[in-house]
Amino acid sequence: MAVNETERQAMSRALELAALGPRGVNPQVGAVLLSPDGEVLAEGWHHGAGTPHAEVDALSKLAPGAARGATAIVTLEPCNHTGRTGPCAVALIEAGVARVVYALDDPGAASGGGAERLRGAGVSVDAGEQATAAHALIDGWLTAQRLGRPHITVKWAQSLDGRAAASDGSSQWITGPAARADVHQRRSAADAIAVGIGTVLADDPALTARDGDALLPHQPIPVVIGSRPTPTDAAVHRHPHPPLFFDTHDLHAVTADLHARGIQSLFVEGGPTLASAFIAAGLADRVLVYLAPVLLGGDRLALTDIGVSSIAQARRLTVDEWVPLGTDLLAIAHPAIEDRSQNEGAL
Repeated sequence: MAVNETERQAMSRALELAALGPRGVNPQVGAVLLSPDGEVLAEGWHHGAGTPHAEVDALSKLAPGAARGATAIVTLEPCNHTGRTGPCAVALIEAGVARVVYALDDPGAASGGGAERLRGAGVSVDAGEQATAAHALIDGWLTAQRLGRPHITVKWAQSLDGRAAASDGSSQWITGPAARADVHQRRSAADAIAVGIGTVLADDPALTARDGDALLPHQPIPVVIGSRPTPTDAAVHRHPHPPLFFDTHDLHAVTADLHARGIQSLFVEGGPTLASAFIAAGLADRVLVYLAPVLLGGDRLALTDIGVSSIAQARRLTVDEWVPLGTDLLAIAHPAIEDRSQNEGAL
């Protein structure tokens, strides 16, 4: 059965509800229950680990039997396992729901399979509605489930001729205030922010997310990677969160450690060496490139060696969006389909 306009609108609402839930070890999920004639019966979302899942939250607002024949619109495939709460697929079946429309498959080995269970009980199921928007909301959780590491965004700013700094090493500021404000908003959306020790020694960054001089409500955990010691008076020590230091060049080990700490999204911002290392290691799920209309020349390239020695080895990207930011331009991209492999499409 094709998804109709009422169901599409309900999915948009379910995504809004999902965003109300906290980021954490569980995904943000929203649900809307529709009557057979398309009226909204109830809404719900996941309020955090250990609380009812979105579908059960919505069902709890109805009298027994009131959901019989209803359609459940959910941003993630109803789960099929018992953890701290029971299987949502079973709850929907027992409530008499006749149809389920969801956006994304659950990749969990234990929690997935809810759609198959629903179909086995005679429930009509449609998947994929507004999957892109749903993926963007929980991309950190999805990557953690599939790969055992955070979802990684690699960001850099560059001149039109591909330089990250002038010949004397100065780089503040290549981009304008609108681009810098955008970076701070994106920092705030991440669980952690990483730089190399070289950037700490050269620029002494605070690694905070700010609106002007004020700290934004959510601050990413600062991560410093590299074998040289961080000065005791470095600004990173004054961050609201205690910084994490990794005396290693093994980025797979670093990201596995961050995953074990519950970090699901990592914003990599620390200079050409670190950005290039993440890309060379196949650990970039998204790339943000801030392009400034200036020419700098010289040898201070925005990227160094990323393991490409021929055109055939080029790391190809699909650009999702071009965003004008004052006089600058932001390219938001992800690995092209032909480059995807066991790393789930990371560069």
